[in-house]
Amino acid sequence: MSDARPNIIFIITDQQRFDTINALGFPHMDTPNLDRLVNEGVTFTNCHITAPSCAPSRASLFTGQYPHTTGIMKNADEWTRSWVEDLGASGYQSVNVGKMHTWPFTTPCGFHQRYVVENKDRYLEGRYFFDEWDKALAARGLVKQQRELYRQRDDYAEAIGSFTWDLPSEMQSDNFVGGMARWWTETYPPTEPLFLQIGFPGPHPPYDPTPEALEPYREREIPLDPLTDDDIKGQPKAYQGMRVHNHEVDHDSVILPLAPTEEQRLNQRRHYSANVSMIDEQVGQIMESLDAQGYLENSIIIFTSDHGDCLTDHGHSQKWTMYEQVTKVPLIVWTPDGRFGKGRRVDELVSLFDIGPTILEMADCEPPAHFSAESLLPALTAADDWTGRDFVFAEHPRDGNFTTADYQVMVRSEKWKLVEIYGSDEVEGGREGMLFDLENDPKELTNLYGSPAQRCVREELREALLAWRIETGSEASKTFAKNR
Repeated sequence: MSDARPNIIFIITDQQRFDTINALGFPHMDTPNLDRLVNEGVTFTNCHITAPSCAPSRASLFTGQYPHTTGIMKNADEWTRSWVEDLGASGYQSVNVGKMHTWPFTTPCGFHQRYVVENKDRYLEGRYFFDEWDKALAARGLVKQQRELYRQRDDYAEAIGSFTWDLPSEMQSDNFVGGMARWWTETYPPTEPLFLQIGFPGPHPPYDPTPEALEPYREREIPLDPLTDDDIKGQPKAYQGMRVHNHEVDHDSVILPLAPTEEQRLNQRRHYSANVSMIDEQVGQIMESLDAQGYLENSIIIFTSDHGDCLTDHGHSQKWTMYEQVTKVPLIVWTPDGRFGKGRRVDELVSLFDIGPTILEMADCEPPAHFSAESLLPALTAADDWTGRDFVFAEHPRDGNFTTADYQVMVRSEKWKLVEIYGSDEVEGGREGMLFDLENDPKELTNLYGSPAQRCVREELREALLAWRIETGSEASKTFAKNR
């Protein structure tokens, strides 16, 4: 008897903001294939990450636990297990093409097959690791565009990580991953049920669209949030110090100007947007390939990202902060028959790692009891008793990027966001933070952390943080540690 469970195609981009999909209300973007997923599927409009950097966010997503429980708080913290093992044990053929950011990079992590493509510009870890993309470039006699070469450019200090990919277009990392995913579906003997995880390296910097992909965006007007002195001066000292760090250190080929011009900001945003459109095109081609091979009719496609990117908003580079540009990511669930509804929007708060138990339940697998993540299947089926989360949480420690404090943690409700920062280098006592009234200040420009009028709100959110740490740090930690 054949296994009739759905194929699950899980697409994860790297560093993609929520405001990058035309159908979600951002007409400056060209994303026809993602628009199709939105218009024919369900979009969670308030999905937030559990960590503002790659590996901690992904490890949390693939284990159902928060970073402080997994112990995977930074890139290159050891991560070798995931709930993908449960899918394999239940009969799924599990395949990864592209980025996962496990450590070591090639650990199976429950997949039967892995075709690893990691960050475009590896420097802090894995600098001399040769992934599938590196090997393919070398086999063609090509030298990969990377930081050492970008540094030779006259415009390196002004480009904010924005360059065109000037080697053959099929060798740009996102085109390469999309092509490899299609190669697998068209070459490997049909196998169902299939769990196919596709990890695009973009639009993580360097922001490197091909010239032809950039062309439609070259003169395009793209909305930019204003940079204000009041915003920057109101930020914690740890965040102000991080701005200086990112000006002095070129993480991922990005040098952050402390006072970027509007043209610099637009140039970066145009490259980033073009990179998203390249990924969109690959998504469409992957769907065509899945359809041609007979997979699509019984498939569920899930599209999301591991975190966002400030792109100079609030005067910051990349991630490592708790602003909405970083914490809020797209999450779309699509089926060919629209079984969960077409064009539905779910506005309640959810957490990115909630995808894990959702996928397990879609595959008729029981999510482990120790998960802190909660299935979104009741939301997808519009269950009357589903209400979403009261709070979402994210955390991050000092590392090679966030160098100015020991630890930051966020709690966000529908109306308020509190960020607590501990061990700040420039503050007596080491404690500072941010508090935003998201209802009246959705762009997070006015920090109310020190406002006496908001003391009660601040204390209520701190109590939520304390309850969260107690609840997630007891039985869940012990149970997870036995299985790590």
